[in-house]
Amino acid sequence: MSDLEQPLQKLRIDVSAFPKLSAEEAALASQWTTLALRLPENLAKLNEFLKTRTYIVGNSPSEADVDVFSQTESMLRSWSSIEDLSRYRHIIRWADLVQHTLLEPKTPFTVNYSAEVPREIKAKPEKKKEQPKGDAELQKPQKSKAQDKPEGKPTGPPQDEAARKAAKEAKEAKKAAKAKARAELEAKANASQVPPNPSMVDFRVGFIQKAVKHPDADSLYVSTIDMGDPEGPRTVCSGLVKYVPIEDMQQRYVVVIANLKPVNMRGIKSSAMVLCASKKEIDRVEFVNPPEGAAAGDKIFFEGFDGTPEKQLNPKKKIFETVQPRFTTNEAFEVLYQEEGKPAAKLVHSSGALCHASTLVGAQVS
Repeated sequence: MSDLEQPLQKLRIDVSAFPKLSAEEAALASQWTTLALRLPENLAKLNEFLKTRTYIVGNSPSEADVDVFSQTESMLRSWSSIEDLSRYRHIIRWADLVQHTLLEPKTPFTVNYSAEVPREIKAKPEKKKEQPKGDAELQKPQKSKAQDKPEGKPTGPPQDEAARKAAKEAKEAKKAAKAKARAELEAKANASQVPPNPSMVDFRVGFIQKAVKHPDADSLYVSTIDMGDPEGPRTVCSGLVKYVPIEDMQQRYVVVIANLKPVNMRGIKSSAMVLCASKKEIDRVEFVNPPEGAAAGDKIFFEGFDGTPEKQLNPKKKIFETVQPRFTTNEAFEVLYQEEGKPAAKLVHSSGALCHASTLVGAQVS
């Protein structure tokens, strides 16, 4: 690893704690350590590369993150315009994670989360334009349909057995495709008539990589949470400052609701919700904990409601608002979904292991 200049000072963790790299990961690390020596000409390439990655080699930190950060730090401090923040948004997100999890900078660079950065738009591939026909091509004699047909061959429908069989199979395949499309439409229509239930809610295991206080709201934390999305971790705002010390918000597993509609919370878009148990009468809030051994992105569900969640809950349908009042905890701190006249359904991991609160019985869970 290259020597770190001021103001990096030192690493937060020992180099030996980095995961061992595979041959492919080692090659990536070496490639970007070399490319980082030729900045800023490789900035655009680095930004595009980090678009779908948490760290340089993927989802695990390595010495390459420290090396590349040391080469980009001076430029990071100079980026203040909306144009720079938009152009290098993925580098800034990655560097902010590195400086808070791997390094102890003397003076950390700051990220202006309240800046109104334009939304990133994917470029659509250009359609090929038809070339105008030249005079020479226009002057070519046009063949008649009769000239295109080989001599001596019948012009009517195929008469041999193989051709008739192929035509019949094609007709049956077309009929089956129509039937499938009709069934999907009917299923969709039936689904819209199903009353709200917990299977529509996307409960998952999340891993809080880091949490900081919201720059413009004293009661909010801003957390970076890995939920197993291929696009990388999400930003989540949670009103837990009063109840949970910031030290307990770092590097821990939680249960999240991942299909709520994103909301803007004092200038920062929050894209999920951390599931907690609470009791107003004692003014206490605590996390709902996934079982030991769970990984970010693992499915969580209430027993008997292991369905396919909605891609995004429609606020107008009040799905979460309908089922959430039935969430609670029992004497064993297990999280339950209690419908009147039915046995309680427990919140479980896809392995069958239970999720628990820590101390609260008869709590509200939200």
